[in-house]
Amino acid sequence: MKLNFSASEILFQQQIQDFITAHFPPTAPYAHSRADEQRWAAVLNAQGWAAYQWPRQFGGTGWDMTQKYIWERATAMAGVPARLGGMGMFMLAPILYTFGSEAQQSRFLPGILDNSINWCQGYSEPGAGSDLASIRTRAVRDDAHYIVNGSKTWTSYAHQADWIFCLVRTEALERKQDGISFLLIDMRTPGISVQPIVTIEGKHSSLNSVFFDAVRVPIENRIGDEGCGWRYAKGLLTHERTGLAYVADSIRRLQRLRRIAAQTPAGLTTLLHDADFARKLAEVEIDLLGLEITELRTLAEAASGAAPSAQSSILKLKGSLVLQRITELFVECAGLQALPYNLDGLNARDSLEADRFRTEISTYLYARSASIAGGTNEVQRNIIAKRVLQLP
Repeated sequence: MKLNFSASEILFQQQIQDFITAHFPPTAPYAHSRADEQRWAAVLNAQGWAAYQWPRQFGGTGWDMTQKYIWERATAMAGVPARLGGMGMFMLAPILYTFGSEAQQSRFLPGILDNSINWCQGYSEPGAGSDLASIRTRAVRDDAHYIVNGSKTWTSYAHQADWIFCLVRTEALERKQDGISFLLIDMRTPGISVQPIVTIEGKHSSLNSVFFDAVRVPIENRIGDEGCGWRYAKGLLTHERTGLAYVADSIRRLQRLRRIAAQTPAGLTTLLHDADFARKLAEVEIDLLGLEITELRTLAEAASGAAPSAQSSILKLKGSLVLQRITELFVECAGLQALPYNLDGLNARDSLEADRFRTEISTYLYARSASIAGGTNEVQRNIIAKRVLQLP
């Protein structure tokens, strides 16, 4: 898609591209290693771009929506992360600088900004995933502390986190969204245990269950007012879903898919020129184009001062489906080579061929969770039906 950027935006775009190329040129691309991640984090912090979505007064860039869009698109196309710092940087920080006290901002934002403190999100529970307001983890007041008991699940990177931000029930009220509070909990507190979850691709990459057994949390670690945690979390989830459209990432994956399909034999031609595969490719490309236009409309609304609305649910829903469809086409390209995901025992030639698809098969398996992360697609359809289509 061709966008009509202003002269200053074109200059900014070139600056971004030059910056990325200077640190990760095409001859030495970002390798997704721990060393590259640390080097990129240091570069972004030195440049002042690590917290590119934050307001300037808290250490952010102060970029407008178009500049953020340019940055996210350029980094995705170059294969480098737009964002580092995980849950703390882009999920907790907006809650802190919007609803947190000055003492909480001074205490927690610096560690998030320099990536010295890792955070995880304690929202979903067994029996309270998409129906998040049904959480049962309890926090009972005991003088200057809360005593927390319960569990969280699907908690990304809890095994590496220093702190967790949690939704807990502080009061049982008729309306289940009421009586929920937002707590910040040190993961080193006695009574916390973490259990890894092995996912469908056969490894423990990120997900965990977290258990709280009489965990004492200081009252000053509560964000905002007691019982108002749902309001804070709801705003966070809206922004999270907007970020789950995967548009730039899907564009880059689609380009790679075309290259691989052009190298994959199919009868007397290649898979790229096979009529059936070409039709599937065209369908997903059309869907991706529509998704991109919807994302741009949402950005335009945000630039005018409007908060992301139910349109974020459209982005999350369609974005996850497009991503999954692209990964399915990668599996179709791989053919029989998709079967030996575990390469042990293959001969050298077969191993080399299968290894070409190893990352894509892993992505295909992991991408099944895109229908669930950030609120299941079924829930997003209900939100769209109610708030967009005005159905009863």
